[in-house]
Amino acid sequence: MNICRPLIRSLALFVGLLFCGTNTAQAIEWPQTAPAATIKNQTVTETVDGDTVELASGKEVRLVGIQAPKLPLGRAGFKTWPLAGESRSALQTLIGSHTVSLHFVGRREDRYRRYLAHLTLPDGTWIQGELLAKGMARVYSFKDNRKLIGEMLALERTARQNRRGIWALPYYRIRNPAETWDDIDSFQIVEGRVVDAARVRNVVYLNFGPDWRTDFTFRIDRRALRLFERAGIDPLSFSGRAIRGRGWIKPQNGPLIEITHPEQLELLGE
Repeated sequence: MNICRPLIRSLALFVGLLFCGTNTAQAIEWPQTAPAATIKNQTVTETVDGDTVELASGKEVRLVGIQAPKLPLGRAGFKTWPLAGESRSALQTLIGSHTVSLHFVGRREDRYRRYLAHLTLPDGTWIQGELLAKGMARVYSFKDNRKLIGEMLALERTARQNRRGIWALPYYRIRNPAETWDDIDSFQIVEGRVVDAARVRNVVYLNFGPDWRTDFTFRIDRRALRLFERAGIDPLSFSGRAIRGRGWIKPQNGPLIEITHPEQLELLGE
């Protein structure tokens, strides 16, 4: 991904997002309507990165529903994503010396035995909401942790429109389907118009070009289709419509994102 720009412009963007673009008018509060199992009064002893913390108990918490810019964290050959350090600092500043409450709205642990939780401060400030509003993370959902994604997408959308944080940098821009060959094995947000929506046996393909062998596609398998059906959504109706989707791009004929739940897709206005 090429993010090179004239030096003076890059510096201007960097200074702007650090000192202007990350401010929000008031704290984002935890949605009181969200039912959740809660563990209160937990002390954070380390901010690992922009979406992971460690508790005094030694247990790590992955802030569910978001993805912040990544640090290497000991991974050989891994390049630091732009604003990874700033994202971690933003999370650290938000938590400060406060204790936090953990809220579970879906699967409670990942394969690394980390908690998958939403975090709030004693005054009700919702940490995920704050990071999204400041442009220090983007929405990153899973089929077993889908609650509050609508609220989170709205916060992300506003931050992007105002070019806050990561949204001021080309590295995190929304991709068009034609350029996704350059983004294989990375998480991206892709936006475009569906050329054709086709069902082949129990799988729906949303194709963004005339040749499914080379063009970008969203793939929805039979398990995901059940979730779409329960939500009253027919993916075949997306033919000819502009949509935005997110996920990891892999090569399968052309570039492809596997859609496992409806919240990965947003139907855009005409």
